[in-house]
Amino acid sequence: MAYADQQMSGNKITALIIVAILHIVLGYALVTGLAYEAYKKVKEVTSAVNIEEEKPPETPPPPPPPKDQPPPPIVAPPPPISFNAPAPQVQTVTEAPPPPPAPVFTTAAPPPPPPPPPKFQPKGPAPKGSPGNWATSNDYPSRALREEREGVTGFRVTVGTDGKVTSCEITRSSGSPDLDQATCDNVRRRARFAPATDGEGAPTTGSYTNSIRWVIPKD
Repeated sequence: MAYADQQMSGNKITALIIVAILHIVLGYALVTGLAYEAYKKVKEVTSAVNIEEEKPPETPPPPPPPKDQPPPPIVAPPPPISFNAPAPQVQTVTEAPPPPPAPVFTTAAPPPPPPPPPKFQPKGPAPKGSPGNWATSNDYPSRALREEREGVTGFRVTVGTDGKVTSCEITRSSGSPDLDQATCDNVRRRARFAPATDGEGAPTTGSYTNSIRWVIPKD
C-alpha cells in the first residue's frame, strides 16, 4: 500500500511540472503575439495528458485446499470431571512384629575319655654286663695305633625284641673313620641287652645311645 501511494505522488509531481512548463511557454507566446497558437497547443497538450490514479495490486485469493487431503478428525470433547467423588479411606492395620527366633544352643561333644594308665612303665633296652667290655685295647685299629690317633666316637644302636643289636649309626665322629668303624663293629658283636618293654610289659624294639673313648694303652 505504501508503494502504491509513493508511485501516485510521483505521477502527480510530474504532471505539475509539465503544467508549469506549459504555463511558461504560454506566457512567452502571449508576449510574442503567438497567444492563439500557443493556446491551441496548450489545449492539445492538456487534453492529451490524462492523470489517472493507479489502483493498488489486488491480493491473490488463497489456493483451494487439495482434493486428496482427508478432512480433519473430529475430536470429541472430554467428559466432564466430577469432583464430588468421596475421598478414599485410609485404614491402618496394626500388625504385631514376628517373634524373634528362639536361640539355638549347641552342646559341645564331651571330650573323649583319657586313655587308661599303662599297666607297666615302658622301659628302654638295658645293657647286659659292662659296656666298657664292648671295646678293649686289643680292638684298637693298628694303623690308628701307629699314627697315635685318639678320639671319642658316639653311637646309637637299635635293639630288637631278642636283645640283640640290629643296627648301629655314628652320632659323633672321633675324626678318624677307622676308629668310628671299629666302634660299631665291636658293639654289634659284643653288646647284649634286656629288650625294651611297652605299657603291657611285652618286649618291644628300642634304641640305646652311648660313646666309646679310644685311648692308646700305656706300656
